[in-house]
Amino acid sequence: MVADRFGPRRVAVVSDAVRCAVVLAAAVAVMLASPSVWLLVTVALIFGVVDAVFMPAVGALPPRITAPDQLARVQGMRGLSIRLSNAVGPLLAGTVLVIGGAAGAFTAAGVLFALSLVTLLTVRITPSAEVPQRASAWRELGDGLRYVRRHRMLAPLVTVIGLSEMCFSGPVATGLVLLAEERGWGASGMGWIASAFSVGAAASALLLTVSTRIPRAGLVMCGALLATAAGAVALGHAASLPIAVMFGSLIGLTSGFTTTLTGALIQTETDPRYLGRVVSVTTLCTLGLAPVLFPAVGITVALWGADMFFIGCGAICLLAAALGLSVPVIRHAELHPSSSASPAGG
Repeated sequence: MVADRFGPRRVAVVSDAVRCAVVLAAAVAVMLASPSVWLLVTVALIFGVVDAVFMPAVGALPPRITAPDQLARVQGMRGLSIRLSNAVGPLLAGTVLVIGGAAGAFTAAGVLFALSLVTLLTVRITPSAEVPQRASAWRELGDGLRYVRRHRMLAPLVTVIGLSEMCFSGPVATGLVLLAEERGWGASGMGWIASAFSVGAAASALLLTVSTRIPRAGLVMCGALLATAAGAVALGHAASLPIAVMFGSLIGLTSGFTTTLTGALIQTETDPRYLGRVVSVTTLCTLGLAPVLFPAVGITVALWGADMFFIGCGAICLLAAALGLSVPVIRHAELHPSSSASPAGG
């Protein structure tokens, strides 16, 4: 809602500046006094609030800076950068902590946020053709939710995203830990599976980045969901670590395809006036449900074993694929400008 009200670039710049200032302030605080839990809690709370504004704003930027037929490539680049950051970040953090301690780590993070801010300031977007009509915040929020509900593609697509990301937005990491413990593979075994998952996801991002066109994107997305469902069940029943690693890479590859294509379809089909609010809804579906699902993972594994958790993940992905295949507008979706970007779905 904030991104739609004030513009995605402006919101992204301001929120990134706040993140930079908070981290640098934390670095100064650690230099002047010993770090405390309350400092970390305060930083985490502020970050949570600012990220809730920053992420939808950044998600609303791609249609303003590239052509619709390039959105899948942009999403692939974004996924690839995230995977590379996840790989390099811990190594960099460990090195900085050894050399400069907590103050050095906060300072380094602040410098990285400053570089991010400078990069955002260089981004130029296509201005919206329509002048937004300001209404109250609650009315704009209600308008966004009604837009999603009435749109013939977005309503089922957001549901598909929620189902497909339900297990893979966080709970699967807990499931991998418990699976490795149950099978006696230990922490190193869990690390191998998680690494394979990341490699598979990076491979999907790279493939989509170099692909000039994704024909029948909706059908490809549904096929990837079916493969993810099969891979999740197979991972839960893997008899040895090498087999688990193989299926972990498969899940990373196919779930990466799904995430990238659903994101590109959201950006292609959504009216730019509502894109920030729609991205907020999908972010809530992918990240907001994770804290609620973590206890469910532990209870499921404790009662029925880790394999049952992965069977459940497979069933949910299968349900998402079935929903996508049952909705013609999703099944036949293409990554090109669509007339369905009206609230009523055209």
